[in-house]
Amino acid sequence: MATQEQVLAALAGVADPNTGKDFVSTKAVRNVHVEGGDVSFDVELGYPAKSQWPELRRALIAAAKSVPGVSNVSVNITTNVTAHAVQRGVQLMPNVKNIIAVASGKGGVGKSTTAANLALALAAEGARVGVLDADIYGPSQPMMLGIDKRPESEDGQTMEPLENHGVQVMSIGFLVNQDEAMIWRGPMATQALEQLLRQTNWDALDYLIVDMPPGTGDIQLTLSQRVPMTGAVIVTTPQDIALIDARKAVTMFEKVGVPILGVVENMAVHVCSNCGHAEHIFGAGGGQRYAEEKGIPYLGALPLDIHIREQADSGKPTVVADPDSEPAKIYRSVARQVAIRIAARAKDFSAKFPTITVSKNT
Repeated sequence: MATQEQVLAALAGVADPNTGKDFVSTKAVRNVHVEGGDVSFDVELGYPAKSQWPELRRALIAAAKSVPGVSNVSVNITTNVTAHAVQRGVQLMPNVKNIIAVASGKGGVGKSTTAANLALALAAEGARVGVLDADIYGPSQPMMLGIDKRPESEDGQTMEPLENHGVQVMSIGFLVNQDEAMIWRGPMATQALEQLLRQTNWDALDYLIVDMPPGTGDIQLTLSQRVPMTGAVIVTTPQDIALIDARKAVTMFEKVGVPILGVVENMAVHVCSNCGHAEHIFGAGGGQRYAEEKGIPYLGALPLDIHIREQADSGKPTVVADPDSEPAKIYRSVARQVAIRIAARAKDFSAKFPTITVSKNT
């Protein structure tokens, strides 16, 4: 007759394909019950990976069945995303566990497209996700995510996020006409962004993706100091001129204590849709070389593909428009890596601390 110790020993031989660690030593395996030939247990992951559950379940069942006497195995896989540490002295957000900034040193490198697809990929893997379009002067998420409405307010003080493709969204683009230019100075724009962030009734988010304004000026610096960020993803093209500005974005986040979760290299290669010829229009491997030189994770490279542009313009980005395409697989891989790196970071325990008040006896 099988014992719990035998089952745990067998399960310890199954490694997490994303981290390389086994599920027993990391305490992901829980509630192991052995009754005769029947075995049941739970596996709790700290990151969303729904697409990998079937393969993972097969591996765990096979491992448990390798124990003599085990005939039936029941596995329940769940995801539990927790809040992780942010910059010191920054007010945390209620109903938002982790905030991820998607940034670039300059415009035109595909930052907003990457942010939208990253959010959709996390949602497809089973996470609760929101997008804050922080580009006051050029909001693009309403078009990319196919939303053309105004947010409602039930109390006159806060706004309800709009939703499409399973993602909650807020943008200044919902509040102004499409042709209206936002002629605001830095402090006014920053205040508006803080209001969009903190006065939106986000509904129990695991991740909030912030599509940052391009550049490293006053607005970007103020946001990175005031918004409680778990980490930042830097988007660049392989081109040297783009990398110069990407370096500045990395430096800005480092100075305010926001960890860099990785670099995404966009428009890395163009493959001709007629003849199949591959050409590195913006240079080759610049983002990867910079990541290696800086010692920060290289998350992957996206091609310069007309379909990615067409899908974003149509309001159905690649991850939802063509989920089985190669670019969609890359976006999902990037999203999974970001979530795994966040899961490995220190957790935020501030919510568990008691409130301390000092009273003066008279």
